[in-house]
Amino acid sequence: MNILLTGATGYIGKRLLPALVQDGHFVYCCVRDRSRFHPPSSLSDQIEILEMDLLEPESLSVIPQKIDVAYYLVHSMSATADYRELEQRCARNFVSALDQRDVDQVIYLSGMVNEDDLSEHLQSRKDVEAILAKGSFALTALRAGIIIGSGSASFEIIRDLVEKLPIMITPKWLRTRCQPIGIRDVLEILRLSAGNRNVYGDNFDIGGPDILSYKEMLLIYAEERGLKRWIWTVPVMTPRLSSYWLYFVTSTSYRLAMALVDSMKVEVVARDDRALQILDVQPASYRVSVQRAFDKIDTNEIVSSWKDAQVSGIKRFKQSEFIDVPTHGCFKDERRKEFTDREAVLNRIWAIGGSTGWYAANWLWKLRGYLDKLVGGVGLRRGRTSLTEVHSGDALDFWRVLYADREEGRLLLFAEMKVPGEAWLEFCLDDGELVQTATFRPQGLLGRLYWYAVLPFHGIVFSGMLRKLAKG
Repeated sequence: MNILLTGATGYIGKRLLPALVQDGHFVYCCVRDRSRFHPPSSLSDQIEILEMDLLEPESLSVIPQKIDVAYYLVHSMSATADYRELEQRCARNFVSALDQRDVDQVIYLSGMVNEDDLSEHLQSRKDVEAILAKGSFALTALRAGIIIGSGSASFEIIRDLVEKLPIMITPKWLRTRCQPIGIRDVLEILRLSAGNRNVYGDNFDIGGPDILSYKEMLLIYAEERGLKRWIWTVPVMTPRLSSYWLYFVTSTSYRLAMALVDSMKVEVVARDDRALQILDVQPASYRVSVQRAFDKIDTNEIVSSWKDAQVSGIKRFKQSEFIDVPTHGCFKDERRKEFTDREAVLNRIWAIGGSTGWYAANWLWKLRGYLDKLVGGVGLRRGRTSLTEVHSGDALDFWRVLYADREEGRLLLFAEMKVPGEAWLEFCLDDGELVQTATFRPQGLLGRLYWYAVLPFHGIVFSGMLRKLAKG
């Protein structure tokens, strides 16, 4: 079958693509920015990349005339405060484009929306589903609750809370019940739904076999990790205070924390298991899903992370527009050092950030990340998806990877921290020298004051980092 995959660079899309190709389908991968998409070379004969933006109707003209199945796997929950309006515009543009083509089925991964009083996030999912249902194609809406897997937002939040806090005084929404499902089972359900007429024109709840409170999920995770944890819930935490609590303790952004807290007050329990019976899928328990997630983490096989989605960043931009680092009106800190072992230097550069750190004055990097959190930035806690691999589009602490070419010996990062301007950090191997360049394009007087305020720390941070990276 010919399959259209939106969200191909997202958490679900990255993992679904190989499964679809393995099933023999030809997949059109829809991406906003071609430079962010790095499919395995083994898939190249069975895919075609379509660069388009659902907010720009004219860009959708690249969609082929004949599509058997289209997956709608996009959302904008953490991109902007008015994400509901953005999501509706995207859905309407998508339906309008597909109505002009021959499309049999659209599969939409949504959220469980069984309560009368929904959060803004879940209501948005329901609104998008209603828009998609008006299309000339058959809609299959798969409504999931909490998805558990390495790199998923829900799993990483649970992981942060349990690993960091032996004692938790928590909001009362930790008593809310939900029905988690493992990422492996979600992918299986998505895969088996393609072209299956038994699921055409209907919506289904998909959940695992366990109905648990969020508190129970935290405690089971702790058991699997061999950790003793004590959790008390209190009724006095307001939604805003709960959001700040989640934001500062975990790696989530504040906007995403607000949306999640709002949703966690709503019970997400499946109405039935019709989809599982139709597709003959038996989901794993929550405990097994946690074990599987750590199998991937322990072997450094995390295929995708919610942090790598473009919406998790502060700015909405096309990477290709920022790869050419500007010079006019910019401040620069350029340092050079000779090296003898190119491969060793590349290994250190390609491992920078995350658990490896920044090789010099890590306490200053952590302080900068903490200050960023205080003003609503992403902070330093996003880490990195892989310990050794770096691709353009990846999140790397409070940076976004714009360009990464190991053979060329160049890594370019763009700052997603809160700064009064725009900042780049570049590493380049040039004729036996490592060239390390920090570029800052200030915005107004505040931007210039910011540069001079941090300038005294550059000698500590940048000279130490360069020395460690270029050592023999």
